[in-house]
Amino acid sequence: MALSRRSRSNDRLPAIAGGLFVFGLIAFFIGTAIVSLLSVGGETSGLSIAGDPVVRRVLWFTLEQALLSTLLSVVAAVPVARALARQPQFFGRKFLIRLMAVPMGLPVLIGALGIIGIWGRQGLVNDGLTALGLSERFSIYGLSGILLAHVFFNMPLAARLMLAGLERIPAEYWRTSASLGMGGFAVFRFIEWPVLWRIIPGIAGLIFMLCATSFTLVLVLGGGPAATTIEVAIYQALRLDFEPARAVSLAFLQIFVTAAILGAMALFPAPDDPGATLGGATRRFDARALSTRIGDGFLIVAAALFLGLPLGQVLVAGLKSELGRLLSDGAVLDAAATSLAIGLSAAIVSVVVGIAAIRAQAALGAGRRPLPLAGVISAGLAAVSSLVLLVPTAVLGTGWFLVLRAQGDVARFAPAVVVCINALMALPFAMRVLSPAFEEHRRRTARLADSLGIIGLARFRLIDWPVLHRPILTALSFAMALSLGDLGAVALFGSENLVTLPWLIYSRMGAYRSQDADGLALILGLVCLLLALAGTPGLSKKESPYAG
Repeated sequence: MALSRRSRSNDRLPAIAGGLFVFGLIAFFIGTAIVSLLSVGGETSGLSIAGDPVVRRVLWFTLEQALLSTLLSVVAAVPVARALARQPQFFGRKFLIRLMAVPMGLPVLIGALGIIGIWGRQGLVNDGLTALGLSERFSIYGLSGILLAHVFFNMPLAARLMLAGLERIPAEYWRTSASLGMGGFAVFRFIEWPVLWRIIPGIAGLIFMLCATSFTLVLVLGGGPAATTIEVAIYQALRLDFEPARAVSLAFLQIFVTAAILGAMALFPAPDDPGATLGGATRRFDARALSTRIGDGFLIVAAALFLGLPLGQVLVAGLKSELGRLLSDGAVLDAAATSLAIGLSAAIVSVVVGIAAIRAQAALGAGRRPLPLAGVISAGLAAVSSLVLLVPTAVLGTGWFLVLRAQGDVARFAPAVVVCINALMALPFAMRVLSPAFEEHRRRTARLADSLGIIGLARFRLIDWPVLHRPILTALSFAMALSLGDLGAVALFGSENLVTLPWLIYSRMGAYRSQDADGLALILGLVCLLLALAGTPGLSKKESPYAG
């Protein structure tokens, strides 16, 4: 027993020290950016957030497009989720549900290229409108294009979460509705809507946050000063206009907006359990009518086309490009090497930080006698993954851009800063994968390992790694895919010495070399999707980042 207590102590203290170390590093990285913004804001106090008309216009457009995008995404997701829930068996259903996960793992820039190919001036939709004799063309640039792109990325996310909620409705509810002779509207009102209403606020808050902090889509589809979000305005103020004062004002405004959104999301009640159930297979008696099946089929096909056509456009346009020439182009190879180096480094940092925070939290709660301030430290470690949501990447990039500029050499340290920003961006996703797996493994093995006195590297090699290697590699692959496709951080620090594949694609789009951009988009998209899919086989429902 004494050996067991000694081994727990010997293993507990290094874990807590590791957690405090990574927490200190994150606090230093974010705090330095904030202090830099405060110092520049104090020196250039001529600009006021409330008094600057440009800032007010940007704020209004940011909130407007986020609200409209959220509304459209949620409203479109409800009938799609209901149709998929009513039709549990049809050819291609599993493929369609997996297709709905693709936008979450696809770099935003590539999705934007696919959307332009379908909805742009020379796209399939406008060609169809011309064939019908309509002279009015759909404009992909400006507010309409931003809304369309946000729905493309966020509607599948909302539909998958809603579908998971509808599939958890007890089978007894459907038998009762059939015995009462409920029609379609009554089923929606009394059975489906109460379930959806409990989860829609959380879904809407998440989508609103994603749209309010949107950068790449607005940068590509914004169409001018009238369609600019806060993050894009920060980039323009620093890299194009070089107005640090305005960039600082916008950065603090972004922090205020994200804090307000996170605070509002914290007020949403957690979804409660739908009730006791006897189990058994679920049969939807309301899906038998021919009109219902036809309507569901139309919705499912429409959703599949809406998602599949832009992805198919990326594939077709990429294959039409000169892939052989691109793969032998020195600039492309250098950008690919830079992207892989930054992506792998950011993924490793993100996973290591996530593991250190999780192990430290477990160690703080494992002892019989709590350490001083254990609750405060544990709460701080739990909040690590949320700091990037409160202080978005554009704000971090702005602060560190000003820090490095004051030192006179932005390019020298830019790669390290981009790695750190991308690692923080991927941290919430990595911890979402790692935390349940580590907690379950700890419950199963902690007492036995302590009783045997197995600690340190021996414990990791003999007990932890054989079980946890799959979620660790899953988190690593997702984090690397996110970092590879990121354009936000490198947009601030990109130069002739720091060119990634997303930055090269964006540069060639701006130089009207669209064929090169299409080919590079296909290459980057395939790499990111392969990385995202690499960790998914064999995941349990608890470990999956897409678990409802």
